[in-house]
Amino acid sequence: MKILVVLKRVADPDNANKVKITSTSVDTAGLEWKINPFDEYALEAALRLTEDGKNNKVRLGEVIAVTFGPKDAETQLRSALATGADRALRIDTTDEALDGRLVAQALSKIVAQESPDLVLMGKQAVDGDSNQVGQRLAELLDFPMATFAATIAEEPGGLLVGREVDGGVLSLRLKLPALVTVDLRVVAPASVYSLKTDRAFRYADGVRFAPLPAIMKAKKKPLDVKSLSEFVSDPKVTTEYVRFAPPPKRGAGVKVKDVSELVEKLVNEAKVI
Repeated sequence: MKILVVLKRVADPDNANKVKITSTSVDTAGLEWKINPFDEYALEAALRLTEDGKNNKVRLGEVIAVTFGPKDAETQLRSALATGADRALRIDTTDEALDGRLVAQALSKIVAQESPDLVLMGKQAVDGDSNQVGQRLAELLDFPMATFAATIAEEPGGLLVGREVDGGVLSLRLKLPALVTVDLRVVAPASVYSLKTDRAFRYADGVRFAPLPAIMKAKKKPLDVKSLSEFVSDPKVTTEYVRFAPPPKRGAGVKVKDVSELVEKLVNEAKVI
């Protein structure tokens, strides 16, 4: 199976409290860049689908990592290569020159060139949280799609995907080629299986980490660079941010003397009952 994994670099969400917000911008200067967590889960799912879990050092398919960004974004691509991706592609651009529409348009051309069996990406990026690129891309490609995937099992000619929905998991069968966006639970020990992996096998929980030899080897893996203009004829950003504002500060708590006063405040002030 040939899988295209879309990665986005984001400012480390674990240090979101250090982000500075003005009326015109969100300043993430000084924060460490890392792969969007949901995209990391997509990469892990791609690796599981292209291996026998008991012998994961042998890649039985091909995994291609793609990102949009400046030269510095190659650090995240090299990380993906060290983890197990076979080759990488960086579309040279900046975050300010992109929106969901442009990314989806460019990806549709990349998919047409690469002809993967499957496109995998995170359900959303933790910086913008727009949750739109996957859906836009599936529409442009006319691919069957499953969003918020918690489980993925390879079947002859397709996939059985368990989607997280309100109240449970909805199972969908997709014919390949297809597009899937993944959620957190997709990296659980029994969430993703290729046809080669015994269903009794259990992965370690979470994403895998690259050992030092793999990190060194990744420096020699192919990493191609192309310009955004090669894939988008009109690279005009059509999404406009009107203003930015931090969330309102929380007020101090209120102590009550007994249950009766608590109920009174819940009914008359909080209006929760």
